[in-house]
Amino acid sequence: MQAFTAQNRMAPIMILEPADSCLFDQPVLIAVHGLAPEQPVTLRAALRDEKGALFRAHARYRADARGDLDLARAPALGGSFSGIEPMGLLWAMEPDRPFWRLIKRDVQTPFVVELEVLDGHEPDGGRLLARAVHERHFMAPGVRRVPVREGRVRATLFLPPGNGPFPGIVDLFGVGGGLLEYRASLLAGKGFAVMALAYYNYDDLPKGMKVFHLEYFEEAVNYLLSHPQVKGSGIGLLGISKGGELGLAMASFLKGIKAAVIINGSVAAVGSTMHYKDETIPPVTSLKKRVRRTKDGLLNVVDALESPLVEEKSFIPVERSDTTFLLLVGQDDHNWKSEFYANEISKRLQAQGKEKPQIICYPEAGHYIEPPYFPLCKAGMHLLVGANITFGGEPKPHAVAQVDAWQQLQTFFHKHLGSEERTIPSKL
Repeated sequence: MQAFTAQNRMAPIMILEPADSCLFDQPVLIAVHGLAPEQPVTLRAALRDEKGALFRAHARYRADARGDLDLARAPALGGSFSGIEPMGLLWAMEPDRPFWRLIKRDVQTPFVVELEVLDGHEPDGGRLLARAVHERHFMAPGVRRVPVREGRVRATLFLPPGNGPFPGIVDLFGVGGGLLEYRASLLAGKGFAVMALAYYNYDDLPKGMKVFHLEYFEEAVNYLLSHPQVKGSGIGLLGISKGGELGLAMASFLKGIKAAVIINGSVAAVGSTMHYKDETIPPVTSLKKRVRRTKDGLLNVVDALESPLVEEKSFIPVERSDTTFLLLVGQDDHNWKSEFYANEISKRLQAQGKEKPQIICYPEAGHYIEPPYFPLCKAGMHLLVGANITFGGEPKPHAVAQVDAWQQLQTFFHKHLGSEERTIPSKL
């Protein structure tokens, strides 16, 4: 038998499927061919966000007896993660800036991921054997991006390809302010007309969060309901964190919201007073004595809010709502007591004879449950607290939660807003 030597072995090559690009929420298959049998290698991944922050991950592997490596079958032997994790090089990324969260600011451009194969198990010392570049996009082919400045409403509407009309969804993010479009743009590729709605610190909107008038959100709901590309007599609502809290208030006070997905939302007003017509919901008391400091020097604020069971006037009156709810909960959320809030929402609704909400709890998932493959933001600046806090979560279970939650919310909206599930092509 001829010996398989370095002279007659082909140069290693990295194979990606899809080859060059796909949507950010879609998996990519990563393989390496042309290695020596049982060769130890390190795979590295890096991307740079629009603020210049570098996110990186690495994992050690060993090629099989033929010199091949397939991340769908081969376990990582350590590094940023271990075990069989085909997408670990993305979800396990960590920023070079402490407490930095990966956010896509311009959805019309992709994130560019650089992948490298290095000889040996030293992540920074091995000889470069192969590399590849992969683009991860946020707008499926044919999705249209439409800026909205209608009355007071400041938003961006994403419309699926085709003539429509489509089921409509309002998308709300948390206390970071501004206008984040990356979730709405991805969701529009699944057959929904999704409006990413700004509500403070954007354009000519208020700069702060002390008071929210629900009439603004009502104007946004009515805009979407009356849009010629939006079908049906009701729309959906998707909110996370502060956006979940505001989404619960919208579903409680406003008409036309058929289905709502609340991700780690509070059932009490927090840090802001809510007004609707002649009704007011004051924020719950902040209990600074209950703030703890972790061994890493971060603040743990999970116990820092008074219970709405004690301060009933701060309880959002969800029992008034006729909306169908899906509540997604990270059980290791340290921003606030999301699981407790979800259970109280369920109790209130059922006590009034309303439909029991669907609650899905994710063990060891933290606060920011994002679309699939976004890395865990375990700690960072909280604008209401004015300091870096722990948001909770462990990377692997949090990544699993994000994949499941993304599919669950799509299935929920398709069911309750009446639309066809779409299969997005893996290649752009």
